[in-house]
Amino acid sequence: MQKFNPSTILYTPDALNERGQKALLTYPDAVHQPIVQHNRLPELEGNHYQVKSDVLVLGWLKTLVCRESGRSSDFIAPSLANGCLGACAYCYVDRNKKVNPITLFTNTEEILGAVNKHVQKQPWPKIPNQTHAQFYTYDIGCNSDVSVDASISDGVQSAVHFFREHPKAFATFATKFVNPEMLTYDPQGKTRIRFSLLPQKVSKLVDVRTDSLAKRLAAINDFYQAGYDVHVNFSPVIVYEGWLEDYRELFEQLNEVVHPNLKETMNCEVIFLTHNEWQHEINLSINPKAEDMIWAPAIQETKRSQFGGINVRYQYQLKAGWINEFKKLQQEIIPWCDIRYIF
Repeated sequence: MQKFNPSTILYTPDALNERGQKALLTYPDAVHQPIVQHNRLPELEGNHYQVKSDVLVLGWLKTLVCRESGRSSDFIAPSLANGCLGACAYCYVDRNKKVNPITLFTNTEEILGAVNKHVQKQPWPKIPNQTHAQFYTYDIGCNSDVSVDASISDGVQSAVHFFREHPKAFATFATKFVNPEMLTYDPQGKTRIRFSLLPQKVSKLVDVRTDSLAKRLAAINDFYQAGYDVHVNFSPVIVYEGWLEDYRELFEQLNEVVHPNLKETMNCEVIFLTHNEWQHEINLSINPKAEDMIWAPAIQETKRSQFGGINVRYQYQLKAGWINEFKKLQQEIIPWCDIRYIF
């Protein structure tokens, strides 16, 4: 995994608990600058990608709300962090933000306490659903990449231990990075890691600065053997000439690498590309080759997101046909990897 080495650390005074102080000491050569609010940053030099590499924000999360999900998880936990070292051309977290550096929230125990209060209010035993048959599932990486967060502080390790011991709650997160340190966390089956996979020719173009497909595939069995519940995430599916042939190759690679025991439990999620016009304009000046692939007005239509933003997605009727083709290919090559949901 690419090493994160920020040159500037912005922090709110309340974030400098033991975890925050340790983060400051981890990067002794960085300029340390106090700020009033973690979500109101001073003017930062550099483009969108440079800020992701050069700046770390330490904050104290005050809005401790668990939101309903129903897809990858039952609920979305309050964020352990926001932002990511990666600079994926389609990232929904970056939309409508001029810059989006990693913001690490240092009040991990308070965040996990909010999860505990929330899950204790849910009916028990849980009615089984597609997220999990027994436990209430909380996404702990909806706004960041947990593998990167774990390289900055021990907050992720604390979260994995919290869910390991909790009688009702279960953690999940998607990642495009491989952090070997996380193999020591001993989740005992109570944390699900979902490796996001795209064909390599696409990934190297749009998944800027993330780990290669080969590294992600090679890590799958290691994380399974380390006690994680391992799934995969085909997201986003991007349609271009020859896309199905490339997914055939990806499915064959996955089929070859996954341990037979893991094939009995691994599921997948499939999400076709959603893009954003503001993001498109930014990418034209930073990563125009990616836009040649993901900005396709002839086959896309406007979509209002559940949070009110105006995005673009593939035209409904076209996508319905592509979904059927994807499912047919999946059944042909990796029928053992059930699709939990696809849209």
